[in-house]
Amino acid sequence: MRPAPAFTLIGLLILVTRLCHWNVVWVEEAYPLAAAMEMLRGKLPYRDFWFDKPPLFPAFYAIFGAQTGVTLRIAGSLFILLCCWLAYRLAGRLWGGREGLIAASLLAFFLTFDFAPAVMALAPDLLMVAPHLAAILFAVEGRPYGAGAMCGLALLVNPKAVFVAAACLIWQWRSAHKVALGTAAVAAPAAILFGWNQWQQVYEWGFLYSRQALSATPWKDGLLRTASWAWFHAALIAAAAFALRRDLGLWAAISLAGALTGMRFFPRYYFQFLPAMTILAAGGMPRMGRRWWLAAALLIVPLARFGPRYPMVAAGEPWADLALHDDARQAALLLRRHNAASLLVWGYRPEIFAYSRVPAATRFLDSQPLTGVLADRHLVSTTAAAPEIARRNRQELIRTTPQFIADGLGPLNPALAITQYPDLAAWLAPYREVGRTPWTILYRRETP
Repeated sequence: MRPAPAFTLIGLLILVTRLCHWNVVWVEEAYPLAAAMEMLRGKLPYRDFWFDKPPLFPAFYAIFGAQTGVTLRIAGSLFILLCCWLAYRLAGRLWGGREGLIAASLLAFFLTFDFAPAVMALAPDLLMVAPHLAAILFAVEGRPYGAGAMCGLALLVNPKAVFVAAACLIWQWRSAHKVALGTAAVAAPAAILFGWNQWQQVYEWGFLYSRQALSATPWKDGLLRTASWAWFHAALIAAAAFALRRDLGLWAAISLAGALTGMRFFPRYYFQFLPAMTILAAGGMPRMGRRWWLAAALLIVPLARFGPRYPMVAAGEPWADLALHDDARQAALLLRRHNAASLLVWGYRPEIFAYSRVPAATRFLDSQPLTGVLADRHLVSTTAAAPEIARRNRQELIRTTPQFIADGLGPLNPALAITQYPDLAAWLAPYREVGRTPWTILYRRETP
């Protein structure tokens, strides 16, 4: 098949499946949407509002006006299509046009039928796929400055881009200084602009995550999760075995190390590993001869697992994974009925900001920096990873006067409800409950 009709089909697959989620905002994309809305109001990340992800993450959402609905899904479709085109270029450069189209098709497939919240939300791990592929493409083509520039772009999305830079040196180790200069040329201006605030919120907060494993046996969890990923992506692994070569094998190994860094094994973290395996599999399938259909048949596993979910979401069928999302829509509706002018969201519930579009009344878009309890455990734990930082931030909070507070954490974990903090008691005195949903309590400040 020629590239034009092939990419037309790929584009249709991407667009149709994503439009099934046009009425859904996943929490992983609601957080940058909330930040992007503040940026569009003239605020600067890290200085005017707390944000624990690199700056290009919310900036991407600001490009299309921090819109939800169809606009958000079209933006996501175009981004995935860009990733597929880069995979096509890279595999074509390594092998040929046929392998390039296979790479584009495989990447489109797995960025559609992997875990739904991971492939829908353009979070840092997914956003890094494009500069990751571009950096390796430039490295293979012998353009170290371009490879470095793409690594710098990736760093503005995800700190794990250091592993992308390391992979570029497989092909450009003699020009490591040029890769470094290209990286610095793109990443340094942001470091200078945001300075210490960015370091404290992105990197120090990130270190807190990586220092505290989610379980007592993280290596066991890592092996199990990686084995699960391998089974789910068995088509890539089976085909990659027929194209394994030293440079691409090293790239895959470095990428897997990046995915496992931090001892957290959420599905989205393996997007660092996916590009290398996709390119290897694209080279391997034609070399399997008549056995290529065995690898292709393994695609049934993810297709059967997640394919039926798309029409179910489009039809509005109930889904446990969307329980908090549906609750956020109800809370946003209450805020609009009360004509809310400013808001504090307590808990990690940024969908309330995304749906209500009420301006943030404080520097805090969620309560992680106010409780010190990290978002990946605050529904079941009360252990603060940074109690002193949280105490200082609460002292800052009591100097603000949000018109509304939406406590989206207390009904889920009562010990972390906003009313449980003695140092906030006097500050909360003027607030009265004016409504609630199953998982959110809405308070309004009563003026004397």
